[in-house]
Amino acid sequence: MENTNETNTNEATTAQTVENTENTAQTQTATEPLIELSEVEQLQNKVTELNDKYMRMYAEYDNYKRRSIKERQDYMATAGKEMVVSMISVLDDFDRASKAIAEATDIDAVKEGVKLIHNKVRNALIQKGLEPLESIGMEFNSDIHEAITTIPAPSNKMKGKIIDELEKGYNLNGKPLRVAKVVVGA
Repeated sequence: MENTNETNTNEATTAQTVENTENTAQTQTATEPLIELSEVEQLQNKVTELNDKYMRMYAEYDNYKRRSIKERQDYMATAGKEMVVSMISVLDDFDRASKAIAEATDIDAVKEGVKLIHNKVRNALIQKGLEPLESIGMEFNSDIHEAITTIPAPSNKMKGKIIDELEKGYNLNGKPLRVAKVVVGA
């Protein structure tokens, strides 16, 4: 009888083990979709987070771009302010010269006044970075000179060189502003 009891106990234990194994398999299959769902949710959260970061960075860049454009426009609007302020005194001098010319009897005084105004304008422009280019007697350079015409050179040594300057050339802070219009010896 003991053998029968032992056999029954072994059969019960085996049946219980099989049942436990089936339950474990069912539990694993039931939890696997939960794990996948959890991974899907994690990935969706990650996508949402990255999308939010992207939108914030895009908005920040857009604001930076707008701010830069506004600053550039403000700068351009006030860039000439210093120059205009320095030219106001020259304008005042021209107004006084116009009145003086109307009443002047001495032409030499008028000439002297115009020279003073000319020097004042030139000095104001030089202070702002304007540099006149010297051209007469120099070799012709198409980067800084524009040949209006050629004339026979007065000597062989003046061939290819600038004989006369019709309009002066200028640099502004070391960069060409206007090329000189010149006459070149041929």
